[in-house]
Amino acid sequence: MSGTRRPAVPKAVLFDCDGVLADTEALHDRIMAEEISRLGWEITPEEGARLFRGLAWEAIGPQVEQRLGPGSVPADFLPQLIARVVRALEDEAQPVHGVLAALETIVAAGIPVAVASNSSRPELATKLRRLGLVETFRGRTFSVNDVERPKPAPDMYRAAAAACGADPQDCVVVEDSIAGARAGIAAGCRVLGFAHEGSAAALRAAGAEPFFAMAELPGLLGLTPVPAG
Repeated sequence: MSGTRRPAVPKAVLFDCDGVLADTEALHDRIMAEEISRLGWEITPEEGARLFRGLAWEAIGPQVEQRLGPGSVPADFLPQLIARVVRALEDEAQPVHGVLAALETIVAAGIPVAVASNSSRPELATKLRRLGLVETFRGRTFSVNDVERPKPAPDMYRAAAAACGADPQDCVVVEDSIAGARAGIAAGCRVLGFAHEGSAAALRAAGAEPFFAMAELPGLLGLTPVPAG
């Protein structure tokens, strides 16, 4: 049609979880800031988000210890942090606005989907169960515990593409973090960056194509027309 364009339809769509499927970023930021502050580094959720969002939990402890000194992070810090997050997720996890409808359109078009998250396996399982997406992603779910290297390494998205039977070059990654965008680009995928809180410029600099509402996603995947820009 005149005035519209359709991108190539991907062979698979690979989703991050937090901030893309599950609206849980604020929950994570709050709990992480509280637990780190208990160790003696008083940070706000906003500061924690700027420093740690998108990283694997295992990457946070060493950074805290670098700030507070050797031995400042107890051995049980990470397990207790994850356990507290999982308890909160059971009650608080909600879908990102519009993502369930976008997923329905993608799946109805016969496109395989996978989820790849720097969350621990228990966290990711809890989020998917809470959102009613266990069956949608069954057999194509990847946590930080399922690959050798977390994001920003490409391992997770390469594994997700393989689970969908697709070459990474034929896949689209949907991300909202810089670490995740870099992982998708390094894997060889096209990356759509779900931008919020002023993150569009940083996502674009990481190689992603920013977008601002999940209702846009089917059009960006070539499933529905989008206005020519």
